[in-house]
Amino acid sequence: MGKMSITIASTLATASLFFGLAATQSSSGYASCSSTLSASHAAPSVAEGYVARLVANNLTSPRGIKFDGQGALLVVEKNSGITALTFNDAGQDCLTVATRRTVINDTTLNHGIEISSNGTTLYASSPEAVYSWDYSPMSQTNISAPQTLVANMTTSDHTTRTLLLSQHAPGLLVVTRGSTSNLDAEAEDLATGHSQVKAFNLTNQTAPYNFNTDGLLLGWGLRNDVGVDEEPISGGIYTVENSVDDAMRQGQDIHQNNPGEELNFLGYLNGTSSPNQGRNFGYPECFAAWNVSAIPDFSGTVGSQFAIGALNSTVNDTTCDDANRQAPRLTFQAHMAPLDILFNTEGTAAWVTFHGSWDRTDPVGYKVSVVEFANGEPVQASDSMTAAVDIVTNQDNSVCPGGCFRPVGLAWDNQGRLFFSSDATGEIYMVLRADGNATSTVGSNATGTVPSATSTSGMSGTSSSASATSSSAANTGSMSALAVIFGVLVFLL
Repeated sequence: MGKMSITIASTLATASLFFGLAATQSSSGYASCSSTLSASHAAPSVAEGYVARLVANNLTSPRGIKFDGQGALLVVEKNSGITALTFNDAGQDCLTVATRRTVINDTTLNHGIEISSNGTTLYASSPEAVYSWDYSPMSQTNISAPQTLVANMTTSDHTTRTLLLSQHAPGLLVVTRGSTSNLDAEAEDLATGHSQVKAFNLTNQTAPYNFNTDGLLLGWGLRNDVGVDEEPISGGIYTVENSVDDAMRQGQDIHQNNPGEELNFLGYLNGTSSPNQGRNFGYPECFAAWNVSAIPDFSGTVGSQFAIGALNSTVNDTTCDDANRQAPRLTFQAHMAPLDILFNTEGTAAWVTFHGSWDRTDPVGYKVSVVEFANGEPVQASDSMTAAVDIVTNQDNSVCPGGCFRPVGLAWDNQGRLFFSSDATGEIYMVLRADGNATSTVGSNATGTVPSATSTSGMSGTSSSASATSSSAANTGSMSALAVIFGVLVFLL
């Protein structure tokens, strides 16, 4: 071997060592934390440009979550009560639980939670009632006995009562109530209060409201609208609905991909007129199409409503047209079970948790997605099948529901970081932008913050794993090392 060959070989070996070292060093970037927490199952996959970190565990079926004014995360632990978590931040958004306190010890509480704008009144719900307590954010304690605000809501099957305090109409509390069975015939009767969303005025209340007879009706025929939020710019009320299981039509089983889950628009609380407010949204007669080709004798499009069962002169799709029933604003894949919707403050995005399917051969859902908004409504048309873009997913849905996280509640902290609960695993995750910007700034693809609906996931992110930024840094380091190699070779040759 000649001297030049030996020199080149030596240079290549040195550069190769440098190349590997550079790649190793740059892979431990923004998302690297020293937390000892590890996910109950496989760590989440995240879309390019995002990071998901596990920040709390060992909770009892955490459902609704909400930050108080002092930065404590209030968590409804189903059939246990409400717990307050405070966090230590070690920098670079590396959070660990600092304290854990019981705020409310009540085994009937199961999902809904809200807090007043001044932070001193806490609201929560059981299957039967909505309650309030005086609350101290300084000590994370309730300082009063519970007061019953809304009652007479007990049903079987769908027992969550989600709560929302309006920002556009202060004093109004929105309460959602689902059906008492898969196909609840009583929901056809407005007087039963089943499958309805109502608003109640707390400013002049003198006694508990009766859900069946009191309140402002925002919508009915809503099978199980668990998630509800107010679009921050226009004040529009949007809900996400869990649709029917085991659907049949004309003797054919169509339940694998129909009917779709729904995003519904219920009008406004601030006095703005809307034909949607108070309308019948279809259930238990009418449902939104997802896989149109699988529905026999149907000529509609995605999102248009159809009747199930054996069609006849009184049960048919005419009953379900726009003149008789209000169709959803968007439709999602059947059985994904949306449980929460949360807008950012700019109204450019709505985040949705999909708890995941049980009534489908191939599991779907088990993820957190984002829907882009503009001018008070979704950017995409009502027949879109790509409006919900996946951000945090399970690596392998085939192991679900038993072997994966199942998202439920959503909350923003005061830094614009997104948190979600997973009831099946007793965990809380935080979702970050890998570029360091707040997650709450997501929206408008002009800024590139919403990934393409066809982009692939696969970036793992927990408190101890690398983010898309560190991956990008590794690529940059690799390219730099290659540049060194080629530069040296050019010089020698």
